Amino acid sequence: MSTLLVWREQLQMFYAKYSIFIRIALQFVLGFLVFYLINSNVGFMEKASSMVCTLGLSAICAVLPMIVTVLAATALLLLHFYTLSLPVAIVAALLFLLMYIFYFRFSTGRAWLILLTAVSFVLNVPFVVPIAVGLLGTPVCIIPAVCGTFSYYMIQLVKGTSSTFKAGDEVQLVETLIAFAKQALMNQEMWVMAGAVAACILLVYCIRILSVDHAWKIATVSGAAVGIVIGAAGNVALNLHISLPPLIISGLAGVAVGLVLEVVFLSVDYVRTERLEFEDDEYHYYVKAVPKIGVTAPQKSVKHINERQNTGNISDGKGWGSNGIQNSSSYGTGFLGDSKSADEILLQRSLNKELGLDGKAKK
Repeated sequence: MSTLLVWREQLQMFYAKYSIFIRIALQFVLGFLVFYLINSNVGFMEKASSMVCTLGLSAICAVLPMIVTVLAATALLLLHFYTLSLPVAIVAALLFLLMYIFYFRFSTGRAWLILLTAVSFVLNVPFVVPIAVGLLGTPVCIIPAVCGTFSYYMIQLVKGTSSTFKAGDEVQLVETLIAFAKQALMNQEMWVMAGAVAACILLVYCIRILSVDHAWKIATVSGAAVGIVIGAAGNVALNLHISLPPLIISGLAGVAVGLVLEVVFLSVDYVRTERLEFEDDEYHYYVKAVPKIGVTAPQKSVKHINERQNTGNISDGKGWGSNGIQNSSSYGTGFLGDSKSADEILLQRSLNKELGLDGKAKK
């Protein structure tokens, strides 16, 4: 534990020193993952699916606010959908507009959560982000997390039914539009997983703020268990095709991430918990104080030792050189005692000079 705390302190110092560059690098990596996954799953427009376009968008969005990355990803999706079918692009644009209305109304500033949630679904770890958000965020984070879930399932729907919608023409425009809207809104697996994500965030947050020992650990395990149970129950009740092993693996990964976040952001010693009781003129207070575990990162100091160069001064073994001056290395064992100050050394040299001892050696 002490080693982890030292690493935490070192990481905090490193982030404080290079925070601007780290944020740009992380934003670039996230943008690259998002654009690459979009182009690899629904890359209907070849020019927009090129690696040059992916890298260019990632580099541009890395130095801009995160909401720009979300809007760029949405525009890229709509461009691919339009290449496939105009009705698909229209329905997707309306759904994205509805999601962004809720986002800008309630949870502005958490655009990264939309992207991270969609990426976590692609990587088959959908409960990692909800558990982390429940520990570090507020219930308002449910909105961008659910928006990211909808975005992922919309991409999966278009990817799985692209051949059906591509065959339509202008005569079947209305029929295709209604069919796609019905499939997008009646996707039962999407609603089950959106409910699991929302319940996971809410439960983790509610347990995390309780005044109980090891609240973060309890919240992490409970959130993972609730997400797995909701996903498995919906799979059985609605006869869906949700695979159970990825849900379990995702829950275990979420527990691991939650434990790491507890070490990084909490690190308290429940053994030394104190409960205080006092009052004033208006209130009676019951206070529970849990001390934090503090570890200072070791500071490395380098000492430069310069070797004294003696020219023409050969010691005779008793501390005296060939020029009649006592070597500085022998002052600790000479007649000056075991420990002499600089003033005493200078005084001894002055006496040697006045008594002619240095001249005697020269003769």
